[in-house]
Amino acid sequence: MGQLYRAFRIAWIVIRYRLDTLIPLDRLPFYLVLALRLNPMRLFPMGEHSRGERLRLALEELGPIFVKFGQMLSTRRDLLPFDVADELKKLQDQVPPFPAAQAKSTIEKALRMPVEEAFAEFGSEALASASVAQVHTAQLHTGEQVVVKVIRPGIEKVILNDVQLMYMLARLVLRLVPDARRLHPVEVVSDYEISLMDELDLQKEAASTSQLKRNFLNSPLLYVPAIHWSFTRKNLMVQERIYGVPVAEVDTLKQHKVNMKKLAERGVEIFFTQVFRDNFFHADMHPGNIFVDTTHPENPRYIAIDCGIVGSLSVEDQNYLARNLLAFFKQDYYEVARLHIESGWVGEGTRANEFAAAIRAVCEPIFEKPLKDISFGQVLLGLFQTARRFNMEVQPQLVLLQKTLLNIEGLGRQLYPDLDLWTTAKPFLENWMKQRVGPRGIWMKAKEKLPDWLEQIPELPQLAHEGLTQFRNWQQGHHEQSVVLREIRNELGRNRRRQGQLVLGVLLLLLALFSGVGEQLMPVLQGEWQPWVLGLTGLLVLLRR
Repeated sequence: MGQLYRAFRIAWIVIRYRLDTLIPLDRLPFYLVLALRLNPMRLFPMGEHSRGERLRLALEELGPIFVKFGQMLSTRRDLLPFDVADELKKLQDQVPPFPAAQAKSTIEKALRMPVEEAFAEFGSEALASASVAQVHTAQLHTGEQVVVKVIRPGIEKVILNDVQLMYMLARLVLRLVPDARRLHPVEVVSDYEISLMDELDLQKEAASTSQLKRNFLNSPLLYVPAIHWSFTRKNLMVQERIYGVPVAEVDTLKQHKVNMKKLAERGVEIFFTQVFRDNFFHADMHPGNIFVDTTHPENPRYIAIDCGIVGSLSVEDQNYLARNLLAFFKQDYYEVARLHIESGWVGEGTRANEFAAAIRAVCEPIFEKPLKDISFGQVLLGLFQTARRFNMEVQPQLVLLQKTLLNIEGLGRQLYPDLDLWTTAKPFLENWMKQRVGPRGIWMKAKEKLPDWLEQIPELPQLAHEGLTQFRNWQQGHHEQSVVLREIRNELGRNRRRQGQLVLGVLLLLLALFSGVGEQLMPVLQGEWQPWVLGLTGLLVLLRR
């Protein structure tokens, strides 16, 4: 019942804000254009809000899942009109806040003490408000400036209802569109549900933040604020307050004379470092979560907050991804096709040369161009359309990574449109592959395993003795099995002979009983004594058994 109500509510919000007017009619077939022009929604007035405001207000009213979708769209100014992108940008940290009284009540229940006892100062007005939580400024009694992040009351129920609705839509798509199986919509929703549930647990976010801070400790690329664990609970997190320029405020960054080219390149380097060096990446890198430390404009450093969604890959996926990207950069499309086939990402029986030719047609035009002339989103769309011909399946474990890469591209496009994404990433990947599979990589793996090997050396004699004992036992068992099998074969042979003797003996006794038949079969034994001979012979045969 709740899902049905939610579906009707979504439909009502779409109608009330006239979101049908945002659909580009020039890209639709005639019958869909006609249906949109005749749809009953046109009876509702659009009001005084612009199209961007209507979309933003609708997403805010629809809830956190839709707000996050709008946040991701806001980074893709190449895919949206500027006025719509500007409005969606407000979703990053300008979602309407919930009352400060509710925030204080949540804090006091979590810490089991009054707000005044926990903090020397507490800002009642929200510093920032997002879809799942909002942030207040505070000062500890030790004098440290902190921010207090509080989960929105009742948000978990809203998210669970939306996720159940997404499951329902995913299953409906599978029934109506059999070809959608390769997209694994249910698995994708399942992965998204896990990431959303993790985002509701601020203790998990705090742990991820601490891990990311360790990974980039003393790094010139990225700074991660510290967590105050004594004040952190499942629905509450207290973190060091940071001071920086939001990455989306490009004009402010330029006023501080920040080296925009280096800033953009470092964003790409941070992404690939997280994915390949650490195998632990911030998967919610929209502009609202990224700031810039402008203390040294020629060497700007990023500041990352809100690690509620993080991702990692298996070793196999890491290797395949790195080799695929390197093959793309080298324009070796046959290698890309071979890797896709080898990893099982495309259908069985796919011909590498045909798949390579299709990939080449999509990717060749994008190389040797600055980022301002390339849309990675359009490239991905083209690749998905091409892969559809070859039954390529969506890999759910890569969805977060693809989303993060799109966010990084959106950031790079805003900061330095002439950035060459491929040239920036290629040396990093080549160096990573050398470290992974080259002599240095083998040596580092050996050094990593050496303590385990040294620990096992004292046990080698015992292991060798146990191995020899097991081998002897196996030999003895094998010999005993051979003897038993030989006896079984001999017994089967004896049984066959006994059965033959039984049949012969019974037959001779029958001939003796019916002497007339015996005379016809064996005329040489005619006479009165013939039955006795046959009977005696039959008895002897039976006795020999």
